[in-house]
Amino acid sequence: MARKKIIAGNWKMNMTPSEAVALVETLKPLVVNDQVDVVFCVPAIDIIPAMEAAKGTNINIGAENMYFEEKGAYTGEISPNMLKDAGVQYVIIGHSERREYFAETDETVNKKVLKAFEYDLTPIICCGETLTQREQGITIDWIRQQIKIAFLNVTADQAKKAVIAYEPIWAIGTGKVATTEQAEEVCAAIRVCIGEIYDEPTAEAIRIQYGGSVSASSAPELFAQPNIDGGLVGGASLKPDFGKIVNYK
Repeated sequence: MARKKIIAGNWKMNMTPSEAVALVETLKPLVVNDQVDVVFCVPAIDIIPAMEAAKGTNINIGAENMYFEEKGAYTGEISPNMLKDAGVQYVIIGHSERREYFAETDETVNKKVLKAFEYDLTPIICCGETLTQREQGITIDWIRQQIKIAFLNVTADQAKKAVIAYEPIWAIGTGKVATTEQAEEVCAAIRVCIGEIYDEPTAEAIRIQYGGSVSASSAPELFAQPNIDGGLVGGASLKPDFGKIVNYK
């Protein structure tokens, strides 16, 4: 059975609530495609208004982050049960910007992944290497480490529902895109790694996205690769061009 593509926009720290509603209204007619899952991962303050604006469409509203506790003295954090109650289905976990600026580690990513599954949220688990790591030839080793720790104590049934986003850090917001061959090589290695942790059916079921300066022009070739099941799209998800990425064929 072919894996359904998943194309998610990561809005990052952009769009006020009113701007979010306007953007959803603009993109609604442009992202109609029942062949792919379409997700807008938006800032927490935008989740409710964006969800209202997207009602009755094929757009899923996701979150950009969550904490691994349900409640408590964690000022400024958002819990998985809050997201679940709001109607969120997807949550980005371990984005490189979270790791770089907010000291997230492979271990906290794993805690968040486990908690997301506990609340039936689909984690979009991010992994990726720096330019130095690529130049030193340790990309695959690095990614395998991130994946193995992220999936610690995750069951095979849970893993099948997960989404992995491979984003080379050197290609995020830089305009540089990994070549199709580079992207496919790492996504294939991720699938092999999942097969080693679990089994072949789990590896075949899991969806792996490429992210990092994905554009309307690069999407068709990237998404045609056997191990790339869609994209995690940054800047282009805030523009009408996102419609062209969703309808890449």
